[in-house]
Amino acid sequence: MEDLVKETPLMDPQTIFQYVFIFFWVMYVWESYLSYRQRQVYRNTAEVPAPLRDILDHETFEKSRLYQLDKSSFGFWQGVFSQLESSAILLYGGIPYMWGVAGHAIAYFGYGPENEIIQSLMFMLLASVYSTIVGLPWTVYGTFVLEEKHGFNKQTAGFFIKDQIKMFLVTQALMAPIASGLLYIIQMGGQYFFIYAWAFAFAVSLIMITIYADYIAPLFDTFTPLPEGELRTKIEGLAKSISFPLYKLYVVEGSKRSSHSNAYFYGFFKNKRIVLFDTLLEDYKPASKEEDKPKEKSESSDESPVPDQGEETGPKEGVADEPAKEGEKKKTGCNDQEVLAVLAHELGHWKLSHNLKNLVISQVNLFLCLFLFALLIERKELFEAFGFYDVQPTLIGLVIIFQFVFSPYNEVLSFCMTVLCRRFEFQADAFAKSLRRATELRSALIKLHKDNLGFPLADWLYSTWHYSHPPLLERLAALGEKLD
Repeated sequence: MEDLVKETPLMDPQTIFQYVFIFFWVMYVWESYLSYRQRQVYRNTAEVPAPLRDILDHETFEKSRLYQLDKSSFGFWQGVFSQLESSAILLYGGIPYMWGVAGHAIAYFGYGPENEIIQSLMFMLLASVYSTIVGLPWTVYGTFVLEEKHGFNKQTAGFFIKDQIKMFLVTQALMAPIASGLLYIIQMGGQYFFIYAWAFAFAVSLIMITIYADYIAPLFDTFTPLPEGELRTKIEGLAKSISFPLYKLYVVEGSKRSSHSNAYFYGFFKNKRIVLFDTLLEDYKPASKEEDKPKEKSESSDESPVPDQGEETGPKEGVADEPAKEGEKKKTGCNDQEVLAVLAHELGHWKLSHNLKNLVISQVNLFLCLFLFALLIERKELFEAFGFYDVQPTLIGLVIIFQFVFSPYNEVLSFCMTVLCRRFEFQADAFAKSLRRATELRSALIKLHKDNLGFPLADWLYSTWHYSHPPLLERLAALGEKLD
């Protein structure tokens, strides 16, 4: 079959490039149209919708509307810049030019074109430096202007600089050996290299899942065990009730970076960890700042937002939160019962094997893509379409085929995964409801929506294409709670 594919003529290089470039712009126009529709929702919805008037005050609604409108406008201009930049790189041969620069750079150290893997690593390094420099102004503006304006940024300039440097260095330290191994396998693996490449990629993904939270994430944030107390006891009880093999329970000080909240779990077999962001916990204080509480260390993680301890009950049904008195800081996060409800939702993903299903889908997709890559990597036309007439570097082949040739397939797959993720979210909510935590989950969803200034309304087409989580009103309705 491979020989047949090699003998089958493809389009000429210019036609291949035109199709790729046209699709590139078609998707940009489509995404811009969807964003425009959603932006109109932000602009034209000035009043709290009737179904939400009893649970969402006008002040919070307006803050959310303005925050999302600012993010949408920022995303529009960032998208325009990115599209024009990428178009210029394609049209003016930026990729082959960078490959040539990488060749000159390694020649300075005595390496020649025959050292393709070394040149590939240099190409990746130069590309990373370029993208970091070009993207830095947008990152700075997004962090210190947009997020700062709406009260979410907690980073100082010094923290931000150190964070960016660490992120760059850690990324390079991880990517260099992984890329080297993958390129070596592709070059030396023979006719069935795609099988060995897939096995290597699968092994790397499992290793990264295993070590990320324990060894990589702590380089950026502080993880401490959730202190002994009522909340910890209740979480351990919840885990035991559904046979979740909880090994460690952590709190991560995400408040040093942002006031956005989240939670997740991770680990294999009987070594599961749960990680709660401190911003999810009502009245939580880091152990280092508490005078009378013992210090301890711990681990945990798996992804999803979670609530916190706090008041004995969540917001009363049908009653909007009372505004904080002047000079009084408004509470954020969730109380114990709400935290447990959110964790019940998250553990529902584990109980229903959603994470395992996603892993299987991703690995089947990767194997299929590597198989198709093996059929196309010898096609000279693909390389010529992007300006590579004399050489066919393996790394460039990966970029051309995975990023450009497969782009229509990637868009379809992404949409299908979004639909599947929404289905999983409804199922996890239903699991929490089966544990008789629907009321607390409802109040937690409302609180988290308010704390993160999520906008409760969405254009149907935009949400269908983009939302991996169902809109708030749909989740509340599925929980069986009355909305009016």
